[in-house]
Amino acid sequence: PDAVYGLLAETVTLSPDRNGFRFVLRPQARFHDGSPLTAQDVVFALKLYKDKGHPNLSQALRYMTDVVAVDPTTVDLTLNGKQSAQNVLAIVGMPIVSKAFYTANDFDASTMTPPLGSGPYKIGRVSAGQTVEYDRVADYWGRDLPVNRGLYNFDRIRIDFYLDRQAAFEAFKKGDTHFREEFTSRVWATGYDFPALKDGKVLKREFPGEKTPDMQSVALNQRRPQFRDERVRRAIARCFDFEWMKRALFYGSYERSQSNFERSDYKAEGLPSPDELALLEPFRAELPPEVFGEAVTQPLSDGSGHDRKLLGEASRLLAQAGWKRDGSFVVNDKGERLRVEMLAEDDGIVRIYTPWSENMKAIGIDASIRQIDSAQYEQRHSNYDFDLALLHWSIGATPTDDSLQMLYDSRMAKIPGQRNYPGTESKAIDALIAAAAKAKDRIELVTALRALDRVLRARLDWIPTYYLANHRVAYWDMFGFVEQKPDFGFPVETLWWFDKGKAARIGKG
Repeated sequence: PDAVYGLLAETVTLSPDRNGFRFVLRPQARFHDGSPLTAQDVVFALKLYKDKGHPNLSQALRYMTDVVAVDPTTVDLTLNGKQSAQNVLAIVGMPIVSKAFYTANDFDASTMTPPLGSGPYKIGRVSAGQTVEYDRVADYWGRDLPVNRGLYNFDRIRIDFYLDRQAAFEAFKKGDTHFREEFTSRVWATGYDFPALKDGKVLKREFPGEKTPDMQSVALNQRRPQFRDERVRRAIARCFDFEWMKRALFYGSYERSQSNFERSDYKAEGLPSPDELALLEPFRAELPPEVFGEAVTQPLSDGSGHDRKLLGEASRLLAQAGWKRDGSFVVNDKGERLRVEMLAEDDGIVRIYTPWSENMKAIGIDASIRQIDSAQYEQRHSNYDFDLALLHWSIGATPTDDSLQMLYDSRMAKIPGQRNYPGTESKAIDALIAAAAKAKDRIELVTALRALDRVLRARLDWIPTYYLANHRVAYWDMFGFVEQKPDFGFPVETLWWFDKGKAARIGKG
């Protein structure tokens, strides 16, 4: 996972100090309007992203000190020496936009004018809020490059948007859409009994998951004072009865997650190694003592949905944190209730939050669930306007320090639109991210991230929830594909193809 291949770049030359890169572009590279893609476009794009780009882009480019067009096909990129190998991979993977297009069009404007691209597909028909189509470019300049052979096989890819999962499922059953990845266990277990599946027109199967860190965790917003006390976070976590949910809601299909680096070598196990301890010891005074013991795991419940032992522990933790029972609720010394509002954007999340909120209520927390549409949901998360947030995220097989900073770095706690949902501010965590960035090889990277994992799990900035080992997929039997999927992705739209014979047999020719 630590290598990339040249697409626009035909060659790259690295300076002796490893901070300078000379890229020679392929002369045949073209934008979709036929104009050549030149070194000036590369320079323009990187400077644009550094100045105006989303933080995901601008953060990586903070290491860039200069980028120069030597001639129409040659670019010199200079970094400041503080970059990691992962930063370099992030920078060279950024999309290159047309200088001419964005000189004539405002980069910051919200518009329905499709951007001018240079890839194998271009944006076709668009219906705002409903559909976007991508049309294959017949004369794509990079079609015959070795790196692209066997890819980009569909003439048109249409993506439809629905207000909720049930509406999307009904459209799939009717054949309005042809591919669906299922994320609701109840539907996967009981919903696939419609005529097209019984007739063999629709196939249902599982594909192996990726060998990358899988994170599905809940953040309690520490920008709000009631969640800054670790004991409060631990109490709320003890109300999450995964064992009951697995049986009653998930049909046995999920496993309990203990880490934000689940399914990877970065997940900490057992006691810290000597190398991990060397990174952790300078921050012993700041860190919970649990960091230096066995890697913290969330307790198992009895599966009843109302584990008296765990709820008793939760009540004691709240009392230790200064929350005292007053009738049906716990209150602080000002008489204020401990309130937790749980935001959900669909019925599936409401089903998960409901038993959790009932257990919170049982120990005196004023818990409520508010279901809102996806636009409101995203806006409130981007502005950190929530108590509790659920995030499913993958940071890649080789995490960059930028992706780690976006989730965990102190500076990101105050920048809207980042993924530091808890508002984590910790010198120890910042230092461990820096150690990961400075890693000279994968062994050092694994050590730094295991140490980081120990800290995150002990602090409980994030409450790990559950993960699915496989992709649950249903599709109309009109596609061909190679059975063995990549280890680090599931790019159906890139690797699969339309099979005319299969499509004709099911009336989709």
